Amino acid sequence: MKVSVRKISEITGFSPATVSNALNHKKGVNKETADRILKTAEELGYRLDEKISKIRFVIFRRNGLIIDDSPFHPAVIEGVERQAKSLGYETVFNHVDINDMEYGTQLQEILSDTESAVVLLGTEMLEEDFEPYTHAKNKIILLDGWSDHYFFDSVLISNTDSAARAVEYLIGKGHRDIGYLRGDFRIQAFCYREIGYRRIMDRNHLPVQPEFVATVGTRIETAYEGMQRYLEETPILPTAFFADNDTIAIGAMQALKERGYDIPGDVSIIGFDNISFGAISDPPLTTINVYKHEMGEMAVRELMRAVEDGKKIKTKIQVCTDFVERASVRKI
Repeated sequence: MKVSVRKISEITGFSPATVSNALNHKKGVNKETADRILKTAEELGYRLDEKISKIRFVIFRRNGLIIDDSPFHPAVIEGVERQAKSLGYETVFNHVDINDMEYGTQLQEILSDTESAVVLLGTEMLEEDFEPYTHAKNKIILLDGWSDHYFFDSVLISNTDSAARAVEYLIGKGHRDIGYLRGDFRIQAFCYREIGYRRIMDRNHLPVQPEFVATVGTRIETAYEGMQRYLEETPILPTAFFADNDTIAIGAMQALKERGYDIPGDVSIIGFDNISFGAISDPPLTTINVYKHEMGEMAVRELMRAVEDGKKIKTKIQVCTDFVERASVRKI
């Protein structure tokens, strides 16, 4: 049953006009009274049917190691903006940095703006980062992220299944010693990709050998440097590597080539994301194609559906990927 202003008035003892003014954040109601009314309204499950006038695209930054230089995210952003415009909404971009002294203040402003709905880019979010967003007064959808402890409407990549498919491909090409190029910043996406890698190795009774797991940086230059260090310490290589993403794969490939290894003659490599540079790398990189624009568009559509329906059920949408076969893997 819908909670009325009159019901809130009866419980709090304030007039319906005062209650209405407080719910609509109008001037003339002192803070103590407004806080009491809003608290009672929230406890009763009252929802003010305010018109959403804009979509806030909140780009969360923990350290920038993934989002700052990635060509993946501009495509996602473009998809969000394009879909919002087609639905008649303005897109407002908010960059929030968890290390910024103003982070808490920024967050309070964003999450209390009931005239907006929020697309939260969660690529760099770790589990401990999600809790403040559960207190939002507006609708939120999480894009390219997922929490294991808090429930949000989410649109994300089918990370585990896609990584599993890549490793199955390597096994189908005759590879048994399959290594893992592991990003040192363990975002949720990388963790789920590692699960897919290990799942298929285990299913095929293939050991994950610790000496074949190379932990490297997540930018091209730091992946290159990390792979150089790994090669100095590791005399024997697997016949193939699965990499957490294309950026890592490309940096590692450069280090391997400088050491005299032929790709794919000596070592095969598969990346993830299908960034444009992978198509012209030497050799062109076999990878997983992610529907970047479409993910952004889908996030906006699902967000506005949640706003219009007022639904309380949270849904997690995993967007499937395509496998892109190029020249960085050989059959043995």
